[in-house]
Amino acid sequence: MNSKPIQILPSILSARMGYLAEDCRHALEAGADGLHVDIMDGHFVPNLTMGPDILRAVRAELPEAYLSVHLMVMRPDLYAPRFLEAGADTVLIHVESPCDLAATLAGIRASGRRAGLTLNPETPVAALTGYESLLDEVLIMTVHPGFGGQAFLEAGVPKVAEVAEKLPAVDISVDGGINAETGARCVAAGANVLLAGSFLFRAPDMRDAIADMRWKVESARKVD
Repeated sequence: MNSKPIQILPSILSARMGYLAEDCRHALEAGADGLHVDIMDGHFVPNLTMGPDILRAVRAELPEAYLSVHLMVMRPDLYAPRFLEAGADTVLIHVESPCDLAATLAGIRASGRRAGLTLNPETPVAALTGYESLLDEVLIMTVHPGFGGQAFLEAGVPKVAEVAEKLPAVDISVDGGINAETGARCVAAGANVLLAGSFLFRAPDMRDAIADMRWKVESARKVD
């Protein structure tokens, strides 16, 4: 059964950095349920993006917005508190990160925010074992993390289904190559949070793109 509310969160990595506040506000006005912020440190992944000051600026401009932060960093235990202080509502860390995952997840939740684990394409769902009680969300990467605009990896779909069976109460998000069609396949498998960057920010009309995505994924949803 997949009756959890569908959330569509544009990834601001695909926004125009020189017009970030404007693009973020436009995304919310176009019907997005919140914004997704990708943080990369140049070590865990080869790319380098933004720091907590950018998130703080977005929060100041959009105080009511839901902000989901994905930490693709070597030491999320060190960075999570800084992004929580800057205004994150959800912090997603990688199960592959070399830190005390349980303590980091517990610390995020102790702040009153939501915590989640992210699985890279090559990481099995079994890697979540032992952390189930600390999770509000599981993010399935449907591309290899580090750069936007990559092609969707179909192998992520059965992984979504496996997580949905293992952890029916948590939100399941997907990130990488997500559009109306790939999003629908993920929702049919059990996902309910769609993180989309290029597809939405490069659309001729973001409002139409979000509406089309929402209609297609709702149509694909399996509700018993």
